[in-house]
Amino acid sequence: MTQQVGDYVLQRLREWGVEQVFGYPGDGINGLVAAFGRADDQPRFVQARHEEMAAFQATGYAKFSGQVGVCTATSGPGAIHLLNGLYDAKLDHVPVVAIVGQTARSAMGGSYQQEVDLQNLFKDVASDYLVEVNVASQLPNALDRAFRTALTRRAPTAVIIPADLQEEPYEAPTHEFKQVPSSAPGLAMPVAITAPRAEIQRAAELIDAGSRVAILVGQGARSALREVVELADLTGAGIAKALLGKDVVPDDLPFVTGPIGLLGSRPSYEMMRDCDTLVIVGSNFPYSQFLPDYGQARAVQIDIDGTMIGMRYPTEVNLVGDAATTVTELNGLLHRKSDRAWRETIEKNVARWWDTIERQSMLQAQPVNPMRVVWELSQQLPDDAIVTADSGSSTNWYARCLRFRDGMRGSLSGTLATMGAGVPYAIGAKFAHPDRPAIALVGDGAMQMNGLAELLTIARYYPRWRDPRLVVCVFHNNDLNQVTWELRSMGGAPKFEESQTLPEVSYAEVARSMGLVSTAVDDPDQLAGAWKAALSADRPVVLDVRCDPEVPPIPPHASFEQLKSTAEAVVRGDPNARHLLAQGAKTKAQEFIPRSTGKTDA
Repeated sequence: MTQQVGDYVLQRLREWGVEQVFGYPGDGINGLVAAFGRADDQPRFVQARHEEMAAFQATGYAKFSGQVGVCTATSGPGAIHLLNGLYDAKLDHVPVVAIVGQTARSAMGGSYQQEVDLQNLFKDVASDYLVEVNVASQLPNALDRAFRTALTRRAPTAVIIPADLQEEPYEAPTHEFKQVPSSAPGLAMPVAITAPRAEIQRAAELIDAGSRVAILVGQGARSALREVVELADLTGAGIAKALLGKDVVPDDLPFVTGPIGLLGSRPSYEMMRDCDTLVIVGSNFPYSQFLPDYGQARAVQIDIDGTMIGMRYPTEVNLVGDAATTVTELNGLLHRKSDRAWRETIEKNVARWWDTIERQSMLQAQPVNPMRVVWELSQQLPDDAIVTADSGSSTNWYARCLRFRDGMRGSLSGTLATMGAGVPYAIGAKFAHPDRPAIALVGDGAMQMNGLAELLTIARYYPRWRDPRLVVCVFHNNDLNQVTWELRSMGGAPKFEESQTLPEVSYAEVARSMGLVSTAVDDPDQLAGAWKAALSADRPVVLDVRCDPEVPPIPPHASFEQLKSTAEAVVRGDPNARHLLAQGAKTKAQEFIPRSTGKTDA
């Protein structure tokens, strides 16, 4: 039987090692869908509830597998829906290939149903490689370049295939003029790109000259854990982590200061405030106000991408190279600092901070303190857990309260910071690692936006996973809480209930109706038991936790005086003002309790 173009596309995906394609059907990809039906589940078609979710699932899969994530959608509205998830991949430098249908070639240009100019639509999000295939012989080169570009540039790419072409017989390119061949799928990525030796020597001399060294790591340092820890040992430095690098270095090392920025920790803030030398490894952390003041510190940056280097801080030495090999070379040239006073200060600050976080987590709230939700999870996280987080106030608690150990993984929509990625990321993680437990930390705004629908996807596919555990924890406070706090703290505006208050729904009951296990929690003393049960269940679980929306995500640099804008919001009529002020005051007060006084549950 003659092979159709749709069949060839799936054959090429198999040759690239693709095991699943996340998507949603439509007549613009009918030829491709029919080919999936003939493909004996190789690759499998994973049906999301929405094309945006398919793109998020592909991005989550790529983040946690290190391989290319693949998604597909029909023409017109389906293609448009992919954009947010693909922009998430673009901004976080994740390899994703989108295969998109288009109106039949005979109708193009005729204002036909669902006809959209897809090349214009995708030219920014897939700027590294975008092609429309109009004859079958284009296919091998188009698909192969999409994969090789996605892997090499760590970016989304897109291949547009008109609907009628998908059902035509496949014809390979021939050895003649105006035909473009392609080699067999595969790409051996270089693993040992090292910066020039002379520049590494300059960096070593700069670092040796400093006495208070700070290290900032991002996701680009993920392969360099041992080397970065050795660098910190040689220099007596502490290690701060950008949000996408939260899982790069374990939090149980006493000199790891944790997150940096508005969602950061006090020891990271103090280390950046007081250091005289800064080493940035694999991070494009954009908020320079949380780095040392200009002129305060001499700086070195290490990154594999020369286009992203030297743009966040006035660095003196920029080393373009792989993090592990470049830091290894650098360590070999450094002299170990004998004065450990700086390191001792950092470790004391870190110990004090974790004590503070525990005290803050254990404060009484109405009804449950959201910090305690994540604190209790940290005590029970399996060694091989994968944790995803959504965008919102819950992101603060993921960043500050969750303690990663070596081997754990975690991620979120870092640069785009879009709502709605937490649940589909967890689904992508389960397809990347079906033998590992996954936990999604999600606000109720994101659950109402799209997470509830994706519970159906979880219910449908979990029997395929060797380890069925996927826990979706909903921070249920009926408030779009992050924006509410931004209104208060940045503009001194009270909560505007028409825009901020969410309709009430029982996430536990919805989950049960979909065949999942669920638990509703409204007592903080139930949390430990609820996490234990969820992490030992034989199927996915939804934890519906009633949280207090007035527990403030106070930045680490905030003082009582800097809470003035929030106080002004209260004066201007913020609802529940008295409770808001009381919760904020006692939360901030925990930072000033000496370690020896123990905990409080005031």
